[in-house]
Amino acid sequence: MPRPPQELHEKMAIGSERDKANKALGKAGENKACAYLKKCGYKILERNYKSPVGEVDVIAQKGEVLAFIEVKTRLSDSYGIPSEAVNFKRRQKYLNAAKYYFYGRPIDCTVRFDIIEIYRGEVNHIKNAFY
Repeated sequence: MPRPPQELHEKMAIGSERDKANKALGKAGENKACAYLKKCGYKILERNYKSPVGEVDVIAQKGEVLAFIEVKTRLSDSYGIPSEAVNFKRRQKYLNAAKYYFYGRPIDCTVRFDIIEIYRGEVNHIKNAFY
């Protein structure tokens, strides 16, 4: 027998335990990535920067370089290595979000798109990962 609409809505609003675990893992990965970046001399300008065209996990600056960074966290390679999840569509969103970020501002720096993989607790910073 089908569930009543209200019951379905409540189930969707709560989210599954797996979704909650994945969000917690992602948040922990972003925290680890930011700690790593700070240790390497980066200044964190934005975390979870939202624009109408997409979200950027971290925007960080070191010297004249402004990096738009996608953080991917995995505990295993069951779905491939973390950086493989940054597909064409995700790269396009990052490019468009960067354009939005700079709208009305001068671009007086080098812009870079990086990926930070957190894989089995280890940090792998891939500079100039795309574009």
